[in-house]
Parts: sequence; C-alpha cells; structure tokens
Amino acid sequence: MTRLTRRSMLQSAMALPLAASAFAADTPQKPSGRIRQSVCRWCYQKIPLEQLCEFAAHNGLVGIDLLEVPEFEIPRRYGLICTMGYAGGGTIASALNRTENHAAIEAAFRTNIPLAAKAGVPNVITFSGTRKGMSDEEGARNTIAGLNRVKKIAEDNGVTICLELLNSKVNHPDYMADHTAWGVRVVDEVASPRVKLLYDIYHMQIMEGDLIATITANIHALGHFHTGGVPGRHEIDGTQEITYPAVMRAIAATGYTGYVAHEFLPTGDPFTQLREAIDICNV
Repeated sequence: MTRLTRRSMLQSAMALPLAASAFAADTPQKPSGRIRQSVCRWCYQKIPLEQLCEFAAHNGLVGIDLLEVPEFEIPRRYGLICTMGYAGGGTIASALNRTENHAAIEAAFRTNIPLAAKAGVPNVITFSGTRKGMSDEEGARNTIAGLNRVKKIAEDNGVTICLELLNSKVNHPDYMADHTAWGVRVVDEVASPRVKLLYDIYHMQIMEGDLIATITANIHALGHFHTGGVPGRHEIDGTQEITYPAVMRAIAATGYTGYVAHEFLPTGDPFTQLREAIDICNV
C-alpha cells in the first residue's frame, strides 16, 4: 500500500497508554529464528517509532518495515534494522508499468539506495502501477525495462528492489501486479539477484489462494513477505481464514532467509495482538 492509504486505514483503538502496558514487565520467549520477523510501521502510526522499536526488540523481532529515508537509522538504536524502506519507487497508482515514470524512479533510487545500504536496509519497495486500459503484456514489458534501468544500482549497493504484489479485487482496483505469475515473469526476465517480489500473503490469498504451493514453486523470485488476516487485514489469529503456522512452516522449509513483516491492523490492544502474531509465526 502507499503511505497515504495505510495511514487512512488506522484504527482508533490503538491508544498509546494501553499499548505501552503490553510489555512493561514481562520477558517473552524469543522467536526461534527460522522465520525472521519484523513489523510494518504504518499499522502503528499512533505509537512513537522509538516505542515500537523497543517493543520489537523486547519480543524478538529483527526490524521495522516500511520506513522513510530519514527513519532508516532509528531501529539501529535498538539492535534492529529497517527491513524494507521507501526509496522513491513510485506509488501503487503510478510506477514501473509506465515508461514516463522510469526516469524519476531511477533518479530516486540513485539517491536513496546508497543511503539504504549505508543504514543496513536490505530491501526497498516498488510497484507496478495501475492498468488504466494498458494490457498486462505491455505493462510487463515496461516494468521489465524499468527494472533493467535500476537493477545495477541495487546490485552495486547490495540492496534488493522488491516489486509488491497487491490484490485488485478488494483494496486496489486495477492494480497490475495482482497475480504471482505476472510478477514472477517480470523478475525472471530481469534476471537479477537484487530484483525480487514482495509477496503479500493477505493480498495473494484474496486473488489466488493456493498459498503454500505458490510460495514453494516460486520462492526463487520472492524476496520479502507481508502478513495480514483475511478478510479485513486484521490480526492473523483463528478469527480469519489463513492458517499462518502452516504457511510459515512452508516458507521455512524452502530455506528462505529473508524477512516476514507483520502488516495487519489490530482491532484490540495493538502490542498484545502483535505479540500473538509473533508467537503464531514462530515455527
């Protein structure tokens, strides 16, 4: 999602005093490390970033996802990293599938990917853009061309550009990169170890289902994961339809060594539900 869209979906239940109480006096078990977990910043906008980092470190997370360039260094104060950053890779509506956007994206990446590398940020996000009447074939060709322009920047800096897969059925009508096969075709043709897909489990459950088989068959092209409960993008517990422990075991079984970032909107105490999600994915 774009930053604006994410912020517009925040829930009023995320009150800071309540959230702060969730980890004041306990010592939770650390995750095993088979799945390296982080958390998306936008879901916790009412909580100061420093406090979110403190909670993350206390509960065995390795980082904070989706930070702006000026925020890249903040997680390091807590022994964490920014697991994915914004670096000027366009927006959901307007990005790589239109050639007129390529120069601006390239310029932003030339500036910001070196800053990500300096701050230890392993991934930056980008998007396809919406169709607006464009065929998926033309959009794929344009996206491949755009990624070919910037892949050497990523390779030279050891940072991975991740193209996000989103659903066009519920949240992002007309978004082009809405199926795994389209994204894998793009990544395979770019043929760079530093260009991958951001596989959002919530979005792909809505569009395709068949999560475990799809992830297993295409893990070579997947550079990052996001979680979220279906329906509603809320907590990932037994109230929704995805069996997250099974999905996490399947990801771990592939030998995947990247990050899984929690990207759900809590309906109750945010830190309590985030800690439950950490436990669910600690396989």
